[in-house]
Amino acid sequence: MSELRYDGRVAIVTGAGHGLGRRHALELAERGAKVVVNDLGGDRSGVGSSSGPAQDVVEEIKKGGGEAVANPDNVATEDGARAIVQTALDAFGRIDILVNNAGILRDRSFKNMTPEEYDSVIAVHLRGSFLVSSFAWPHLRENGYGRIVNTSSPAGLYGNFGQANYATAKMGLVGFTKTLAQEGAKYNIKANAIAPVAATRMTEDLLPADFLGKLGVEKVTPLVAFLVHESNEETGQVYTVGGGRIAKIVIGEGPGHAWKDAFSAEDVRDNWAAINAAEPLSVYRNPGEQMAPLIQHLSS
Repeated sequence: MSELRYDGRVAIVTGAGHGLGRRHALELAERGAKVVVNDLGGDRSGVGSSSGPAQDVVEEIKKGGGEAVANPDNVATEDGARAIVQTALDAFGRIDILVNNAGILRDRSFKNMTPEEYDSVIAVHLRGSFLVSSFAWPHLRENGYGRIVNTSSPAGLYGNFGQANYATAKMGLVGFTKTLAQEGAKYNIKANAIAPVAATRMTEDLLPADFLGKLGVEKVTPLVAFLVHESNEETGQVYTVGGGRIAKIVIGEGPGHAWKDAFSAEDVRDNWAAINAAEPLSVYRNPGEQMAPLIQHLSS
């Protein structure tokens, strides 16, 4: 089988100064991509800034014979997101690949979470992915080509104690990804999301140390590398990845229960088992498909 290469392609990886983003940037560069390494350089809560982490990764790429430039701008601001995209255009003349990976943590139980702690996490993960994508989007459309990977999380898909802010942002990215996939289809723009489980500074005190040792970032990046390759035709999907396992995550509906006429709360109670049945499961690609059973029911 031939090697997956990105020669002639330009990639932006946000939050690439550490952890997953760093590994993504190194992998793409090793395979021929020209890379914009973005990182604000703050701590995992988003406090502080430094050009050092991004520049360190760039130097590592260059030592390996690759091409890269550093960018220290903030994905959560319009000016910062615009500057990230402009860095790619100024340095390499185009954009082909975008990996939205930047993120912060401000964990706290819901009863103690402040609006600032909620807003700051939403701003980086969800708004940041929107902003960078929005400035890259016109260039991808014009080129008739693009590959986008957004970074969701199991916490977003399933919820997690103490992470109402993070979980909200990460599930929001699922809907964002599926919408980009639909709107980008006729321009050959593929958008997918990953829900990684990996040993990074974001998870270093959330998982047991012996377990973290089995969750290296190098066991996540191969999926990203495939999803952003031109040979990938999959779009609008979410994949869990970590520890050497990859699986597709689906959002589906059970068969449910339907009434022809008016129904009451008691009717809901009495048919609760049927309403909650999960088999057979139906998976839809868009709201139109999801509405089809309802339209059929109302028309019969």
